Order: sequence, then structure tokens, then C-alpha cells
Amino acid sequence: MSKAICYGMIGCGMMGQEHLRNIALVEGAHVGAIFEPDAGMRAEAAALAPGARFVDSVEELLADRMVEALVVTSPNHMHLPQLEQIAQASPRPVLVEKPLFTDPTDLDRVRGLGLSAPVWVAMEYRYMPPVAALIDTAEQATGGIRMLTIREHRFPFLPKVGDWNRFNAQTGGTLVEKCCHFFDLMRHILKDDPVRIMASGGQDVNHLDESYDGQTPDIWDNAYVIVDFKRGARAMLELCMFAEGARYQEEISAIGPKGKIECLVPGPGRFWPAHLGAPPVPQLIESPRDPKGPRAIDIAVDPALLAAGDHNGSTYYQHARFADVVRGQGAVEVSLDDGIWAVLMGMAAQESARTGRAMAISDRGFTPV
Repeated sequence: MSKAICYGMIGCGMMGQEHLRNIALVEGAHVGAIFEPDAGMRAEAAALAPGARFVDSVEELLADRMVEALVVTSPNHMHLPQLEQIAQASPRPVLVEKPLFTDPTDLDRVRGLGLSAPVWVAMEYRYMPPVAALIDTAEQATGGIRMLTIREHRFPFLPKVGDWNRFNAQTGGTLVEKCCHFFDLMRHILKDDPVRIMASGGQDVNHLDESYDGQTPDIWDNAYVIVDFKRGARAMLELCMFAEGARYQEEISAIGPKGKIECLVPGPGRFWPAHLGAPPVPQLIESPRDPKGPRAIDIAVDPALLAAGDHNGSTYYQHARFADVVRGQGAVEVSLDDGIWAVLMGMAAQESARTGRAMAISDRGFTPV
């Protein structure tokens, strides 16, 4: 029997509830305390974690000595202030949802957090079974990746409490809020850091007929991003958030001198129309140059994990590894530095698209070329 872990949740909206369902699947884990200010979200969280105690503030949750690990799933612009609260209180292992921060001027605040306990930045896409299979075999299948492409064709942003995700000032912008996962994947797959980013993007279809307190949402819904890496590899992101009619939501391909490998990942099963029959199964496809002949392999995901969230089982695998860290049996796999890089890449891409100029990027920030 694994050592029991009592979790505290900061925020329990749509993504927080996915974390609740997956924590419940981790052996020996339970949620003991939750801070969620919205009454509707509290009611839904209470149904998923009936044994949890609800508190009225982050301070009250941090004062609970029974809580051994924290999960931060509040709106994006609250992540950094809440991490600062955690650092100043009684530090304990933290799993914080992406993005780490939403304003480029906050970079020094993130670097100065001084958290003495482990911090894991939630980058679930690394742990989707088809994506993990690609990561494991990409170098061998390609003979060394020279080109990496990530395409996401998906549904628009869903409604969130207070409509916070409709405005760049609160999300950090689409290429941060939605796409820092993909920039993290680029660095993780290529095992390298970017040096230059070019992008084109904007808001062309979604949310233009919406109004909140007299303001029209300014969140982008499509973009192309090209990234040059230190050792010469190139990567590209193609995002479209008005393409939910597609069979697969994510398509990732890596190509090198020996061949190509790709994975195809369906979107959330709950959005798949019943009249189309069973939802598509994730696939891994290897296409060697010699001898030619693509080989497709279905990568099935445990139905219990599919039912626990919208990310192809990845939230569970992430939590299982994080629980090992809390128990002192594993190491953090997605560090603060990884989280910082992912945000900087998204911000650089947005600035490139806004100005029409390429951006030079390092771990200290980005500037026009």
C-alpha cells in the first residue's frame, strides 16, 4: 500500500475537477481541503470529493497541517500570486497548472519565488499515451529530428467562471494559455532550446459577437508559429480553434534523415457525435524512407482514464508521477524552468505576430531581431 497523501486544491473549476477525478484514481491519494470561491463550482467539486473540507481563503488552506501537497488550478493570472503565498507560508510540494505567469514583466517574480519544496508545472500533453509513444521512439525512427510539426484543430474556448478566459489580460493570450503545452513539447522532444520565433495569428471567427461589461473578447483563435532551435532543428505550430469538425484534434509529426513518425490524438470523447459511432482511437504511425511503407499502431487508452478527463488519460499519468515526488520516490519532470520557457515562447510568438517581426529568445526574455 502506497503512503497516503492528503491534497489541498486551490481552485476547482473545470480543470480542477478533472484533477479531482484523477487524484481519486491514484492509490493512497485523497483531497482533504478545497478553496473555490464560486458556489456552482464548489457544489460540483463537493460531489466529486465528498470527504473534502471547503475553506474560505488560500491562507486558511495553507494553514491546514493535514494538507501534504497542493494543486493550483485557479485562473491563469492568479497562479503567480498564489505561488508567492505558498512560498511565504509553509512550503510543500506543488503541482501548478500552466501557464506560470501571464505578464512578461513578471519573469523576475517567478525566478525569485524561492520555493523550498518541489514544484511541478502541469504539462499534461507529455503524458498522453500516443504522444509519449512518439517521444520514446522519435529519435530512432527519424535518425535525429530535423523538422517537428504540431497541429491542433479544435473547438473554441469553453465558458469559464466569470468569463476570465475571454481576455488576454487574464490568460496571457492564446499562444500562452492554450499553446504553452506545445512549446513545452517542442523543447522536450528536441531536447534543445529555441533561439528565434516567428508567428502570424489573430482573432477571425470566435467570440466576436460576445460582450462582457461592454467589452468584446480579444482572445485569438488561430495562428502559425515557426521556431528555430540552437542545434538547427525547426519546429512549427499550427493552431485553429474553429475546427472541431476534424477527426483528430492533435497531430504531431517528427521527420529526420531516416524517416517520419507521427501521432494522431482525438479530442475529448464527450464531444464526439454519437451518430458517428465510436470515437477515433489514437494512432502512432512510422514512415521509414527505406524501405517505404507506413506502419500504423493503435494506442488504446484505458476507458477509466478517458472518463476521468479530457486529455486522453494524461492527467492521471502526471498525477501518478507527482505522487511519487510527494512520497520522496521520484523527481520533478516538468520544472519551473520548463514552465518559464513555455510561457516565454508563447509571449514571443504573440509579439512576433503583433509586430510582424521575428523574435530572438533566451531564458531571460525575447527581443525583436
